[in-house]
Amino acid sequence: MSTHVYKHIELTGSSPVSSDDAVRNAIAKASESVRNIQWFEVVETRGHVADGKVAHWQVTLKVGFTLE
Repeated sequence: MSTHVYKHIELTGSSPVSSDDAVRNAIAKASESVRNIQWFEVVETRGHVADGKVAHWQVTLKVGFTLE
C-alpha cells in the first residue's frame, strides 16, 4: 500500500431537488478543475423555505484530493 498526502478544500453545493443532488453538484463542479478527488465529508446542511415548503438545499462539504 502506498502512502498518500491529501489536501482538502471546503465547498458548498446547492440544489432545488435534494441534499444528495447538492452534494453531487458540488463534486461535479469541483472535478472540472481539481484532480484526484478521493473523499468528501458533509459538514453542514441548510435549506431555504418558501411558502411552507423546502425550496432549496445547501450542503457544505470537505473534499479531499491526493497531491501529485
